[in-house]
Parts: sequence; structure tokens; C-alpha cells
Amino acid sequence: GIGFYGDNVGFAHGSFGGWQPFGPARLVTKARDNILYELDGKPALDLYKKYLGQYAKDLPGVALLYPLAILDKEQRELGIIRTILGIKEEDSSLILAGDIPEDGFVKLMHANTNLLVEGAEVAATQVMKKIQNIDINGLSILISCVGRKLAMGERTEEEIEAVRSIIGKEN
Repeated sequence: GIGFYGDNVGFAHGSFGGWQPFGPARLVTKARDNILYELDGKPALDLYKKYLGQYAKDLPGVALLYPLAILDKEQRELGIIRTILGIKEEDSSLILAGDIPEDGFVKLMHANTNLLVEGAEVAATQVMKKIQNIDINGLSILISCVGRKLAMGERTEEEIEAVRSIIGKEN
């Protein structure tokens, strides 16, 4: 953990993923905690493998590149993403990095390196808009995930450079 204190400590944050949704929204018909058993009444792993096509042979590792977006009841994105941490062949389920609501909707997502970099730029722009009229010295903390690293490979530095171009090198 990190602690900050003082009379003049303030915070601003920005967040934008850059993952690209694809395919139709799917109804979560059976889930418990972080285990997804069924989508649209069909075994979740079977449907997931169908979407992955030739990449399914590389499961579970490749799943980091194809997370699930959690949608609301009107099938709009909420900005919540669930990474698939593992698979269970015996019951055709997916083990997610976080709980998933039954009777909610999800949509598959995939990585697009350019969109991931643009996502970092959008997040930095959000921060700058929040602090534009404040005279401060700042500290910027960038948080990423292993899925982004796998998707971007050596291009992860581009995210940092994109943020620096907006926030500045001194922050």
C-alpha cells in the first residue's frame, strides 16, 4: 500500500482501456462468484473456444489477450473487464479475475496495440482536464496489467511515451 498525507494533497485519475469489443453480447446464464459456466445457455468454454478459433489451442495463456467486458442490462459497457485466468475442461467453465453477475451480459474483447496506446492517452487527457486550473507539483503513477504487456510486447514503452507527451516529463 501507499499512503499520502498533508493539508494540500489532492488526487486526480483517468482510466481508459483501449480493448476492442467484438461479437454479440452474451447473456450470463450460469455463474458463481468468479466462475463462468454458461453463456446463452451453452457451456462458456465451448463458446469461448469457438470465438478464438485457431487460437483456442493456446488456452489458457492466450485468454489474457481476450478478456470479457461486463455490460449492463441494456448491454452498454460499464468499463469493467474480467480477465480469464484459467479454464476447467471438466465442466467447460472459465475462471475469471473477479466475480461475474448471473443474468448480466458480457462481450468478448481483443487487443489492438494502437487502441491500447490511445487508451493511455485518453486516461492522461482525463487527468489533465481535472487539474488544468490547479497550480501544483505532481506525481504520476501509471498502472497497467499483464494482459496489456502480452498484447503489446516490446511496444509497452509507447504507452509511457504517450502519457508523457500529455502530462509532461516533469510529472
